[in-house]
Amino acid sequence: MLTNILVLIAGFILLIRGADYLVKGAASMARRLGVRAFVVGLTVVAFGTSAPELVVNVLSATSGSTGLALGNVLGSNLANILLILGIAAIISPVILHRGTVWKELPLLLLASVLVVVLGSDIFFDGSFSNIISRIDGIVLLSFFVIFLYYTHGASKGQSDEHEQIDVYDKKRTAIYLIGGLAGLALGGKFIVDSAVFIAQAFSVSEHVIGATIVAVGTSLPELATTIVAAIKKHTDIAVGNVVGSNLFNVFFVLGTTVVIRPLAFDHAAWQDAMIVLGITLILFMSLFVGKRHHFEKWQGVTFVGMYLAYIVFSVFRG
Repeated sequence: MLTNILVLIAGFILLIRGADYLVKGAASMARRLGVRAFVVGLTVVAFGTSAPELVVNVLSATSGSTGLALGNVLGSNLANILLILGIAAIISPVILHRGTVWKELPLLLLASVLVVVLGSDIFFDGSFSNIISRIDGIVLLSFFVIFLYYTHGASKGQSDEHEQIDVYDKKRTAIYLIGGLAGLALGGKFIVDSAVFIAQAFSVSEHVIGATIVAVGTSLPELATTIVAAIKKHTDIAVGNVVGSNLFNVFFVLGTTVVIRPLAFDHAAWQDAMIVLGITLILFMSLFVGKRHHFEKWQGVTFVGMYLAYIVFSVFRG
């Protein structure tokens, strides 16, 4: 057991470092090819923060651990809102821009509703089981394209002055790209194998392990980015990081995963999808309590407490 726990930790380290190197190499290559900095940030950097979830999900799906894959997406989104945004508010009150409140958050609500609807075949179609199919994956990826188009449009007219992207020579760029991909692949394999073993050893479902341990581990890049942004009082970056990551997880990560392999949407997954929807709605409504469009310290403490309650609930459910 100790060996598998150490392998799991090593997997998280490789995964996070691999994502970091991949982003550096891909961003450098894009800039060498003349791509504008804000476009690099929109695509390469945003993909990099979701790369851990994507790699773990793809490897889980291809190895047949579908519960781990679905638990990772739903658990990561819960961790992003309750834990990461909660910690950010505790460090420094978060102020949300009007566009985030009335555009990005409603889009996140739509994404949460979409997961529940796509995973409710028994209710809507009278099927014998709930499955997120390949067609559903194509729908999610279509929304991802729309999200990219919207973000690109919102970024028009912005200057590149604030985008600090390092450009390396060809050899170093290639090393970062190859090393990053290798770290992601090896780290993801370590995580999936050890997580499945731990689930079996403790007689809990893969979904529970995915929604708790794996979800928090794959959300570490978002946690680090958000804490740094909160300390520097760049609260718009902190919120944008959480909302953007959740949209990436649903539309891109989950969409790509189910295109590779359809996922069974069992009762635990349906519960977590409803919890994600409820928490997203609570986040939206909380912005109109007290100071409008402010997410204050007491709300952050409440959200972190709710996340701890969810962990306890998941353990006992498992």
